[in-house]
Amino acid sequence: MKSRIMRYATSMLAAAVCLSTVNVYAEPDYPTKPVRLLVPFAPGGGADLIARLVAPRLSDRFGQPVIVDNRPTAAGTLAAELAARATPDGHTLLVPTSNHVANPSLYKINYDTINDFAPITQAVISPLVLVVHPSLPANNIPEFIAYAKANPDKLNYGAAGAGGPPHLAGELLKMMTGIKMTPIVYKGIGPAVIATLGNEVQSTFVNIFVIQPHVRGGRLRALGITGTKRSESAPDWPTIAESGLPGYEASIWFGFLAPAKTPKPVIARLHREITAILQMPEARQAIVAQGGDPVASTPEAFDRVIRDDVERIAKLVKTAGIRAD
Repeated sequence: MKSRIMRYATSMLAAAVCLSTVNVYAEPDYPTKPVRLLVPFAPGGGADLIARLVAPRLSDRFGQPVIVDNRPTAAGTLAAELAARATPDGHTLLVPTSNHVANPSLYKINYDTINDFAPITQAVISPLVLVVHPSLPANNIPEFIAYAKANPDKLNYGAAGAGGPPHLAGELLKMMTGIKMTPIVYKGIGPAVIATLGNEVQSTFVNIFVIQPHVRGGRLRALGITGTKRSESAPDWPTIAESGLPGYEASIWFGFLAPAKTPKPVIARLHREITAILQMPEARQAIVAQGGDPVASTPEAFDRVIRDDVERIAKLVKTAGIRAD
């Protein structure tokens, strides 16, 4: 009798455990209302383009409106703070750029860049390209470095925003090569490009899509891509790493984050749907046309990117003495 009771109790416990496991990992009733994508910058920028590419397709899959909410203030810190404080139910997401990992080293922020967010996916990597005015006697990265070393402090490079990706790309090049060149900080990409076209600065780091027409037209010369591999949108341009500086990498990335403590089944659903959208042929074509390379990583891989970049950029900012505007 006791044996029977014990077997019955054991089977009931096993069933309870199974039921509990099913409840934990079963997909929740999500979403139950509109989903908001917080974009840290103004309409027309890279993060905005990614958000507007994903939003209507995600809406079709969810059967709920997906709204793009631009919050272009304080280098993206306002949008990040709103996302960090949002209810962790998957109905408010952040579309961060790589500024997200630089901001802790540049600004006083009211959230934790790592612990206040749950990674969903790194969506796109958009490498920069180092371009020079045609009057500069350098046709590739080794020649640029040699010229800079032979002419210390005579080179300037344009940077769109203090502490932004182009500024960090220039300082990383300086740190890895020992060359000396002065950053001239502009309020945006447009003024930096205009200054380089006019030879007010001899070089700049800029988005591939923005600069391609000027390079194809011979008004500027492309020397090297800042990514770890050649870009799909400019496959004939070598990377700086393959041009004699292994380990160099200073790309802009875009991704999707949820508030920390968002249920894992919700993160899993978001990851599945967003990465499926990014892998659609028409979505890939649109991303490549803008100078980006689709990634669609796992949440775990994106988490490693964020953690590594926070540490790496903090060291770079400190070594270079970079200060925000």
